[in-house]
Amino acid sequence: MENKFYVNNYAVVDENVEIGDGTKIWHFSHVQSGSKIGMKCVLGQNVNVGNNVTIGNFCKIQNNVSIYEGVTLEDYVFCGPSMVFTNILDPRCKYPQVGGDFYLNTLVKEGASLGANCTIVCGNTIGKAALVGAGAVVTKDVPDFALVVGNPGRIIGWVSEAGKRLSFDENGIAYCEKSDKKYKLHNNLVSEA
Repeated sequence: MENKFYVNNYAVVDENVEIGDGTKIWHFSHVQSGSKIGMKCVLGQNVNVGNNVTIGNFCKIQNNVSIYEGVTLEDYVFCGPSMVFTNILDPRCKYPQVGGDFYLNTLVKEGASLGANCTIVCGNTIGKAALVGAGAVVTKDVPDFALVVGNPGRIIGWVSEAGKRLSFDENGIAYCEKSDKKYKLHNNLVSEA
């Protein structure tokens, strides 16, 4: 039976890997054992997917990204070029911490975008449709729809599911034409209205 996904001749896919229909894995990428990649994902050049990683459907992982064990991406997540995940808070070569029991989990929720060269410190959750700016360093949880920039990362505003900056009226309601959705700001958190 023919595969319904594409793996470039210069990519390596280990045994015991699940790859969804329509997914493309490009040059010099490596997908390690136990990982699951959803349908219609694109893994750019030189992407490493660690053991037992789960990647949802319709994700785009740009060049030079390593997704280490302990990281989970939900559907529609965008990982910009050379962005960084970690999975241990206190790495020491003299005192190695190898294996999933040592890793702090990181969850990136549906539709979040992680800008080029940003760093996501392990043990944190990136909320639904959040937007982490290029070069930002995330050291704590990011709420849904938050726009985060800087080092350390801080919230400077809110974005729609479509990534458009939200402007709230006196009732705490914002509308995004691109997503055709309303959003509500309440107690410094945003949700769909």
